[in-house]
Order: sequence, then C-alpha cells, then structure tokens
Amino acid sequence: MPELKAGTEATDRKVAVFIAPGLEEVEALAVVDLLFRAGIPTDMVAVSQERAVTSSHNIVLTCDRLLAETDLADYDMLVLPGGIPGTPNLRACQPLMDEVTARVQAGRPVAAICAAPSILAELGLLEGREATSNPGFTGVLAEHGARVSQDSVVVDGSIITSRGMATAVDFGLEIVRHYLGDDVVADLKTKVVYQG
Repeated sequence: MPELKAGTEATDRKVAVFIAPGLEEVEALAVVDLLFRAGIPTDMVAVSQERAVTSSHNIVLTCDRLLAETDLADYDMLVLPGGIPGTPNLRACQPLMDEVTARVQAGRPVAAICAAPSILAELGLLEGREATSNPGFTGVLAEHGARVSQDSVVVDGSIITSRGMATAVDFGLEIVRHYLGDDVVADLKTKVVYQG
C-alpha cells in the first residue's frame, strides 16, 4: 500500500465512535487518532443534545455530529468507548442500542472497550462468544454467557472487545487491522512508536 499522509482516506468505509457524557476520553480519542492516521474516515457522534461532551475527567470533547442528526447507515462500524458514567449513558440511548443489536445480529462490525462490552452482554449479544472487558465488568459478561478472556483485545466474528484505557491503542490497531490488514498495522505501529 502506498504511504498515506495522516487523514488521507485509505478506505471508503466509515466508523462512528459514540461519545456519551462521562466517557473515558482516551478510549475514544486513541481510536479516533489511529483511524485518522490510517486513513479510515471516522466521526465522533454525541449521544447527548450537544456536540460538546464532558468526559469522566472533565475534559470537553467536541463531536463531529449529534446522533439525532446522523444516519447510522452511513457507517460500517460502531465503536463504544467505556467509562463511568459514560457506559450507562450509552446504554440509556435506545436508538443506539437498537442499532447495535441489529448490526451484531446481521454480522456487521461493532467494537466496545472497558465497561462498554457489558452493554453487548446485557443486550444478549455475547452469548457463546469470546470477549473481554474491564475486570470490574467481566462478571457481567460471564453472567450473560460470554467466554471471558483476559487478552487485551478479543475478536470474535464481527465483535471486537478490549479491556480499558491502557489497551486503547491495541484496540484501535485491531480496528485498523479489520479494515486495512497486518502490513498497515505494522507500519502504523512504527510511526506511533508502539512498543507493546
């Protein structure tokens, strides 16, 4: 693949990263940064009524769009960052939950990190699947029939799950791999001085 300048599109498939009040900002921004560098079009979509959303650490993120104004059919993958109370705030967004459920049932890609895989479990979408999450939420996964892994990132079919803020780069790289393959991931690791 030819070398890309950051932000140059390498695919026409778009990713939506959902931003809820109280999210863990690194889990969203690390993914957005890596996808941007890889040339994967990505939007931060606010599930609240305003594009400016405050994280669990009082950092204000300005989103590209509001969920209420967004056609989710425009996006190939949906990404759910974690954080508290970000995760319950995502879970309370019924239009998003309906879309997540429909996508997983159709075999379309959904990714979740930290506490957010518990949403997938509660929706009945991880039963019989291998998944991971923040250690504080692995019980929820197990209670809903998931095969719980301690790996930093787990891919099971169309679902990608990860453990938390410190695994956010691995999570983002796995999403890049989903679209662009191992060679692009290896190149990206070099460019961001990945040492994992």
